[in-house]
Parts: sequence; structure tokens; C-alpha cells
Amino acid sequence: MVIMGSRRRWSCFWLIIFLTPLQFVEGLNDYDPKSLHVFLLQQAWKTLQARPSYTGRLYRVHLPANFSAMEVSVFRLRSKSLWAKGVNFSSFHIPPGSFTGPHVNRLAIVYENLGNLSSDYYKLPGFSHVSPVLGFMACDATNLSSPGNLSVSFSFLKEPISVHFPGKFVPREENGIKCVTFGDDGSVHFSNMNTPNVCYVHGQGHFSVVVPAAPPERKQRWWWKWWAVGLGGGFAGLVMVGVAVLAMVKIVKKKKVEEMERESENSEALNSILIGRSRVPTATMIRTQPVLENAYVP
Repeated sequence: MVIMGSRRRWSCFWLIIFLTPLQFVEGLNDYDPKSLHVFLLQQAWKTLQARPSYTGRLYRVHLPANFSAMEVSVFRLRSKSLWAKGVNFSSFHIPPGSFTGPHVNRLAIVYENLGNLSSDYYKLPGFSHVSPVLGFMACDATNLSSPGNLSVSFSFLKEPISVHFPGKFVPREENGIKCVTFGDDGSVHFSNMNTPNVCYVHGQGHFSVVVPAAPPERKQRWWWKWWAVGLGGGFAGLVMVGVAVLAMVKIVKKKKVEEMERESENSEALNSILIGRSRVPTATMIRTQPVLENAYVP
């Protein structure tokens, strides 16, 4: 059974000459993935034209400083080699038994790794990238100077193309890991990751691994938790301060009572008599006898 890949039939050369001036592309700040892709294709084509390019050899594409976070490479191969052996390049594996449509003698494959700029060019509301966006495009490279180089698609007799992402991604129901394919028309296709770190695709394009983004209210819940903890801690501290103050008051009162008891023990006890309804102290004897200053008695 033949599984057709991407059905794009764009002219690579036409895409290149359709570019706006390079100075404008370098100053691009709206993060348009189409403009970026065409610009990277232009740079890759210049790399092949700048030196004698050998089939089966990977060439690194040098980019301006504002694209230094990205990694782009390009290489050429024969169609019969693709059919017989398949090809492994960077993070992609095209299995044996693959062929292109239309048929070409040689093809060039441009590899893209957008690095930490992935989420800027390929935003996905409700999801977060956990891997860089990887992509590739194949063109007819039989004659590099020919103005009619066509984009080619892939067909497979058995297995599709596998994309191996860097990192450790174990597919589980609770983590919600998904493979995602970004179409040139802006469409997005999700698929399950059945093999750790590997997504299977059926044509050229751009691909990534995403997980559901945390809902905003989850952050608010954490703030509510911290607020509740702070409130509980403040209340507990206030209670402890109240208990300490009450204990100090009791200690002061106890000391005053003890001091009064000591004073009463050291003083002389007086008798008391009942006068009316009141009890008043009374002395049983005169402590000091009166002494006359003069013994003369008239």
C-alpha cells in the first residue's frame, strides 16, 4: 500500500526569487513561519551553489546573527539510494522503499531546527512546546542552476518517516504528550506519541512535541493557598501572643498576692469586734503606758 506524503508542487526556485530583500527578512520581527521557511531555503540553496556539493554529504548552513539560535543543514542524495537504503539525517529517518513524486535523479533535503525560537514562530494556544520545532523540505537538485526545481513529496511502501526528538518524553495519559504537525496552510494536526521521543509523519513539514499548558487559575489557586497559610500563621501567632500576655498578667497578680501574704505574716494580728453590721479591728491592751512629763499633781 502506498501512502502519499505532502502533495505540494511548489517551485523551489520560484519561492526563492519571490523572497523580499534579505535585509527585510533579517529584520523580520513578526515571526511569520512562511517567510522564515523561504528565507532558510534560500540560504541552503546558496550553500549548495557556493561549493561543489557531493551526494550523501551534510552541509551546515550559516545564518545571520539574529538566527544563531537555529540550526539549518542541507545535503543531496540520489533517488535510487533513497529507494535502496533510505536515509538518516539529523533527527529524521526516511525508511528504505521510499520514493519521490515526481521522480528526480537527485534531491536536496533542507533540515531545520528552530531551537528556542520555536514557540515564537509556531504558537499553539493551550499547549506548550517541550521540544524544538523540527522541519525538512525536499527539492529537485538534479541541476542546481536550473530555474525549474520542483518541490517533491514522498511515498512509502511500508513505514512512514520517523522524527526523533531530543530529550526524554515518555507518553502517558496523565502528562498529555502529543505529536503535532504544522501545515503550510496554518493547519495543525495532533497525533499520539506511541514510542518515547519518536513521532511518525507522512511527509515534509514542521513537527514538535507539546503538552497541555497549565490553566491560569492554577496559579491563582497557589496564591490562595499561600494567602491561607499566611492567614493561619498570623492567627496562630496572635493567639500565642495573647496567651503569653495572659500568663504574664497571672504571674504578676500571683506575685502581688504572695507579697501581701508575706507582709500580713510579718505584721501583728489584731482582734476584731462587731459594731452594728461592721467588723472593726480592736486592741486588747495598750502597747505603751503613758508617762507624765511632770509628777506635780495640782
